[in-house]
Formats: sequence, C-alpha cells, structure tokens
Amino acid sequence: MSEQQSFAKETIPVSLEEEMRRSYLDYAMSVIVGRALPDVRDGLKPVHRRILYAMHDSNNVWNRAYVKCARVIGNVLGKYHPHGDSAAYEALVRMAQNFSLRYTLIDGQGNFGSIDGDAAAAYRYTECRLSRISSELLSDIDKETVDFTPNYDEKELEPSVLPTRVPNLLVNGSSGIAVGMATNIPPHNLVEVVNAALALLQNAELTVDDLIDFIPAPDFPTAGIIYGVAGVREGYRTGRGRVLMRARTHVEDIPRSADRQALVVDELPYQVNKARLLERIGELVRSKLIEGISEIRDESDKSGMRVVIELKRGEVPDVVLNNLFKQTQLQDSFGINMVALVDGQPRLLNLKQVLESFLKHRREVVTRRTAFELKKARERGHILEGLAVALSNVDDIIALIKAAPTPAEAKVGLMERVWRSQLVEDMLARADMSASRPDGLGEGFGLGRDGYRLSDAQAQAILELRLQRLTGLEQDKIVTEYKEIMERILDLLDILARPERVTEIIATELEEVKTTFGDKRRSEIVAHAEDINLEDLITPQDMVVTLTHGGYMKATPTEEYRAQRRGGRGKQAAATKEDDFIDNLFVANTHDYILSFSSRGRVYWLKVYEVPQGGRNSRGKPINNLLPLEEGEKINAILPVKEFTDDQFVFMATADGTVKKTPLTAFSRPMRRGIIAINLDEGNYLVGVALTRGKGGVVVDDESGAEDDTVVEDESLEEGDVASIEGDQVMLFSDAGKSVRFAEDKVRPMGRNSRGVRGMKLADGQKLISLLVASPENTTQQVLTATENGYGKRTPVGDYRLTSRGTQGVIAIDTGERNGKLVAATLVEEADDVMLITTGGVLIRTKVAEIRETGRAAQGVRLINLDEGELLSGLEKVVEADSDDEVEAEDAEAAGSTETGATDQPE
Repeated sequence: MSEQQSFAKETIPVSLEEEMRRSYLDYAMSVIVGRALPDVRDGLKPVHRRILYAMHDSNNVWNRAYVKCARVIGNVLGKYHPHGDSAAYEALVRMAQNFSLRYTLIDGQGNFGSIDGDAAAAYRYTECRLSRISSELLSDIDKETVDFTPNYDEKELEPSVLPTRVPNLLVNGSSGIAVGMATNIPPHNLVEVVNAALALLQNAELTVDDLIDFIPAPDFPTAGIIYGVAGVREGYRTGRGRVLMRARTHVEDIPRSADRQALVVDELPYQVNKARLLERIGELVRSKLIEGISEIRDESDKSGMRVVIELKRGEVPDVVLNNLFKQTQLQDSFGINMVALVDGQPRLLNLKQVLESFLKHRREVVTRRTAFELKKARERGHILEGLAVALSNVDDIIALIKAAPTPAEAKVGLMERVWRSQLVEDMLARADMSASRPDGLGEGFGLGRDGYRLSDAQAQAILELRLQRLTGLEQDKIVTEYKEIMERILDLLDILARPERVTEIIATELEEVKTTFGDKRRSEIVAHAEDINLEDLITPQDMVVTLTHGGYMKATPTEEYRAQRRGGRGKQAAATKEDDFIDNLFVANTHDYILSFSSRGRVYWLKVYEVPQGGRNSRGKPINNLLPLEEGEKINAILPVKEFTDDQFVFMATADGTVKKTPLTAFSRPMRRGIIAINLDEGNYLVGVALTRGKGGVVVDDESGAEDDTVVEDESLEEGDVASIEGDQVMLFSDAGKSVRFAEDKVRPMGRNSRGVRGMKLADGQKLISLLVASPENTTQQVLTATENGYGKRTPVGDYRLTSRGTQGVIAIDTGERNGKLVAATLVEEADDVMLITTGGVLIRTKVAEIRETGRAAQGVRLINLDEGELLSGLEKVVEADSDDEVEAEDAEAAGSTETGATDQPE
C-alpha cells in the first residue's frame, strides 16, 4: 500500500453545494472580522492593532530611539500576524504618512512615500517608533482593561482591542473592502470629536443633528475645501453619504507677462494622487477638452505643495478652474460608508452610534482599570499590614527565623503563630477593615479577636524584608504608605459604586487628550448652494435653449427677443461658424428638466438652469462639457419635462418613420453616462420626441423576444378609414409635405431597448421631419407648417383626417419648387408667437395671428425673407408674447419698413 493510500482510511461523501456554502461563509467571516473592517471601539483592523501592540511590547515607544522597520515587521509576523510581509509593511507605512492619517500613529524616519504615489523605501532602510498619540491608544493595556486572546500558534497573547482614550475610528477614519460589504469612514478633527463625545457623555439624549453642531464635517489631512455639507449630514444621520472636496487654489499674475495669470494649487482633496492628477490635466489640454491652459508645473517641495497652471492670454481663471473641477480630481468626492464591527458583527452606524460605542468602551476600560487598581491596592495594603506586624514584633520574628532550619519552615512558623500589634490595630481602626482585605483571602487570616494571623504572601514579604527597614523611620514610611493606600482603596471603591464618577474620569481623560493633541481644523467648510436647495435660489424664468449642429448649447432669457411682424428680418439667435447652424430650439422654464436624446439612441438628463447662459450673439458652450457624449455622438432631439410622472409617456419618432412609446418614469434616473432610449439601425436617427398621456398597457420586456427587435406594421385600418380617438393624437410629417394622424393608443408601451413600430410609410429618399401630439379636447389647436424656402401656413388639426398608423398619409402643404421641402410643423394657438430659425443662425419672432389660415393643400404665405443661399431650418412656439405696448411699437416700426417682405397672398 502506498503512502498516499494509507491516509485514505475512510471516504466520506460531501455535498459540493453544502461545502461551497460553508467554506464561503467561513472565508467571508474571516475577511470581515479578521482583515477588512475596523473595530468600532479602537478604530483599528487586526493588522494595525498587532503592529502597534508589538511595538509597545518591545518598548519601541515615542520617547525611545528609532528601530528598523524590518525588525518591527519580523516581530509582528513572527508573533501575531502570519501573513505577507509586504502587506504588513504597507499597513505600517500608511500609519506613518501624514497625508493618509489625520493623526499619525507611527513616527517614521526615512522615505515613507509621497502624495505623488511614490512607494516607501524597503523596510531594511526605514526606521520607526510609536508616535506620542499612540501611547493614548495603548494606555493601561497592562491593567487588565481589555481581553487578550491566544495568537495563531497559541504561544503568545494579543489584545482583542486596544483600551484607547482617543476616538480613533472618527479621528483617523478607516477604509476597507470585505466580502459583500465595505467601509469608508473619513478622518475628523480631534477637538471636534472630543467635544461631541463630551457633550454626549453629559447628555445621552442628544440627537445626531445636535452632534453635527460639534462635528460639522470631516477634517482631512491634506486639508482642501469641503464644498457643501448636505451629503455629510446625510452620512452622519444614516451612515451613508457623500463629501464633496475641492482643491484650494489662488490666482497669481505671471511676472513679466501682461494680461496673463496662473492658477496655483496649494491643497488637494483627500486621497488624490498629485502625479496622476497632473497627467490627467495634461491629457485634457492635449485633447482640447479643456482650453485656456498653456503650461503646467509642479513646484512642490518640502515647504509645501505648489502646482502652477499657467493660463493663456485673456483667459478668465474662474472659467478654467470650473472646467478643471468638472473634469479632474481637483474636485472629488468621498463616499461615507460607516461600517464597523460591533460585538464582532458588521454594522452600519450613524454618528451617534459610533460615539456611543466609543464611550461604552471607555466606561468598560475605566471600570476594569479601577477594579485592577483596587486589587493591586488591596494586595499592597495587605503586605503593609504584615510588615507592620513584623515591626511590632521584630525581636520575636528574628528569633523565630533564626531558629527555623529552612525558609519554608520559617514561613510556616510565621503563619501559625498569632501576633499582637497595636500599630496594625490602630491602622485598621482608622480604615474600613474589609476595604483593604484582598479578594480570596481566607477567613483565618488577618486581624481577629485573639490577634493577627499572617497570610502566605505576608510571611514571604517578611522573609524578604531587608534589615534597614527595621528602623523607626521605616515604620513611619510604612504607616504613611498604608494610609495613602487606604485612601486610594476607598476612592476606587467609590468609583466602582458611583457611575457618575466613571463619567467624570472619562471626561477628564478626554479633556487631557484634547489639550495634548488637539489642533485647528485643516479642511475649510464652504457652504454650497446645494445645501440651501439650489432651485430655491433660481428665479423661475422662461429661457430660449438652443443647440447648434456643431454641438454648442446655451440658454437665453426670452425677454431678449422682441416680437416682430411676419416677414421681418429677425435677430441673431446665436453667433455661429460658417459651417455651423442652430438645429434645436425650445422654450422652457429654468426649473424644467431636459431629456437630451442622442444620435446613438441614448438619453441624458439636465436641468435648464444647468445650461450656460449667453446673450443672443454668443455661441454658447460645447455640449461635451455638459453631457458625457462619446466621440462622434451628437444630440438629435431635446424634450423639456416638468416632472417625471407614471401617467405620461415619451413618444419618439425616427427619420425612417418608426415610432415608439415608453413610460416617462423609465427616464427618471439616468446614469451619468446616459441610458438607452431606443435601439436604432445604422443611418437612422431621432427626429422628435413628445410627452403623451397614453393609457395603460403591458410594457414589453426589453429582453423578452424578437418582437422588440422588429419594426411592426399596423394593418388594423385601411388608408382612409376613420376611427374614433380617445386620448392624445399623434401626427407625423414627412419632408414630402405629407402627414399621418392616428390614435396614440395604437402604439403599445415598450421598454427602453425596444426598436418600435411603423408609424408612417415613406417612399425612397423621403424622411420624417416632425412629430406632433394633439389633444382632442383642444378644438382651437392648429398646425403651423413651414418649408425650407421660408413659406408656411396654419391649418386646423381637424382638417387632417384620421388614418391608420403605417400609412403614407395625406397632403399637409404643397412642396413644389417655390416652397421646397417641408422642414417644420408645430401645434399653435392663434394667440401664440413662434420663432423661426435659419441655417444662418437668424431667428425671428412672429405672431401666429399674422399668418393666414389656409387649407391643407394650399401653398402658404411667406414667413421670412431669406438671404441668398439661406434656408429655413425650423420653428418653435414661444410660450408668452411681449407686452402689448412693445408689440404695438414693433407693429409701427414694421409698417414703415420695406424690408419685411410681408404678404398675405401666395406668390
């Protein structure tokens, strides 16, 4: 039989599923408890606790000489931490980095890394010792204040927690990833944390909001600026939140260079790698995603951080800085996730629970320390009683010892005899006799009616007594020390009997810690508009939002555009390049949402007030700075939304005649990188989106079958059939001047990933140009159509007969040589104003009432005079018109002009 076979005495079948479950749970708990999560009491993970205790045990403390880190790591691995040396050394290094810990626990000498991400020197070169504040974490550890457990080989004992006087979990924070959970606790200012702990110690009824008055925000070792505290307060209240951090910067004039300035970075957000940050800024400058920067220099040295970002001539520092905040880690966030071990179990804690756990630990430590000191005091008092007996009977004791053949027999003789001592009786008479009696001392020992009987410990102390202590002076010292011991015993008993005494001691020790180690806050707290509800500070106002074909977006107050007569020359809506023009325009309130639908079928979310404002002559800002568009992606359709409700739908139409209806709530929480709105074939794109009030239906699952990947024809009606419609009516217009009108409920609700169904049948070369949604309750609505050559008309909605979806439709406007192709159609009321936009960037505001109402097949009237080579690209309804006085003034001005080209007759 082979050696391998000799071990296989019995085969035990085991369920693989059960073994995997058990092994995984064992592994998970080992990682959670033994590695990744800190203890709420001392704020340390096992590796950090073992390093600190090993250094304390070897007397490598703050007032002793440095020792090699290699020696410390070897001691830690050999005695307590049977893991890799590199991981243990990294933990030691981090505790010595003043940019990682708010209050370093290890005093390092040598290269311990840098904020640039440089690694520390090997442990054979570096030296270390405990920092002074670490002595407070280990204070009283030798007084049975905490439980000790056997190490990995059961040859040593290690503390299960440190008896810290410092609320280290909050002061230095912690981070770690366990199995299925993680922790991320920011560092705080010691003075603020201690003040909060003292307040909670005096009044346990304080709320989290009360404690926030003492701890307004974290305090990072790298300083910087905490920008707003709304997320911080949420983290303190619930255990999860977000801290927005910004670099501290200032502006300097560049010497010997007129009109040029530089941004100087003095402090960085916590845990930001400076070298990587500068690389990122350089990449953005090279790719022209950030403009206005000419040079970047790192001038940091031992005196502090200094990163110089030189700007080009005429650049506004605030504009460049805001772009840097948006696109780099000059503005970063710290996600609060206050998970820690409480009684060996991971728990999500709020601020009050963390402080309560620390104070509970301190109460236990003080109580155990008091009990230990009481035991030692009683033992010392007991020995002093024995020495007093010996001094009172010195001659008899010397004779007994001399007569005994061995020390053991001398000890027995001392214990068997009853001694008389007036000195001891007087000492005990002044104190509580039971107070000084050690625990476990037999009833037969001590002062009795017949005299004093010595215990084993007392007899041994007498045998070890030096002759010089038999003098009269020594007797006085013994009596004095005994008196002090008795007073100490009574004080310790009072502490154990009265919880308020324990509270006083905890408060006193916290005050001492604050006085010794407290310092000023490093991170500045700056109130941010988010904390006061940003929308409350923004006046509701209608804005004209424009997006050019080249991707420039801006918002302009509607007041900047005056109403003009039909056919007027108009005003410039935006400055555009020769190869650029405005192809998206709408009017929305500053508090409205903007759903931006891209050429790739994705949707992005914005608020109108987030769109940069600009005058009529400004180009706006690249939409790439507002939305995370990918290369080659552009916005094709924009939908203003007031709020996301479950009774509304987003109705979409694409250039190939496909339509789709998706619940509005499906777009209420898009991700930063956008979400899918519709799946598009190559070459197809969105031409319009609208809100509808569609009735319920089963929403098709995005992954349920091929039905979502196929454009479905509608054969429910033949062309020309009439149907009754309840709810919204969908109107589609093609560039061939045709329109189809059908009931919205003919299109079932679909998921975001669906392709849609056929909405309008198009001939080769034709494309859909407009989507309208009309309400049957509104009988005064009209359709305003406009062609590329500047002609248009308004026609009642009822003139467009109802057809089935998927048909070619009916004539909406003549598209002959004079008019050109249909470029826009919108719903209007007679009292409305409209804005017409040209490919040259010219915008004119005109009253709908001045445009003559005609039939569907009519050619229409001139809406705008166009320059040579210029075409009309679109129109949009304006929500409100200007005042009557202003309109009358414009009417008078227009009446005297020969350039308007206004006419009510077809040409």
